[in-house]
Amino acid sequence: MKILHKRQQGLTLISLIVLLGFIGSVALLVLKILPIYLDHNKVVNALNQVKEIEGIENQSEYEIKNSFAKKFNINYVYDIKPQDIHITKSGGYLKVSIEYEVIEPIIGNLSVLAEFNDSFEVGG
Repeated sequence: MKILHKRQQGLTLISLIVLLGFIGSVALLVLKILPIYLDHNKVVNALNQVKEIEGIENQSEYEIKNSFAKKFNINYVYDIKPQDIHITKSGGYLKVSIEYEVIEPIIGNLSVLAEFNDSFEVGG
């Protein structure tokens, strides 16, 4: 009589716990990092909208920063402070750059740092 050994299939309890822990940690990272990049997309859209304003190179720094503040307020972007917006004007030339970083705590003393630097130039 020949005994056939069945091949075991499936996960053990320990491998299931490790797999669920890995999936949970990846989900946590995605849920923490994704909003940072969604907010950055709103910042890029605000830059493009301000760039398209007619005669933006003739406006004062206060007016330009106020335009950004209104757009960020409407879109609920709170990571950018007024000192993060750098404006360079010279005659009909305008360069606006936004440099900021976002630190998002993950667990305990582990955090994620994202640095962004976007700009546009208008005029000659």
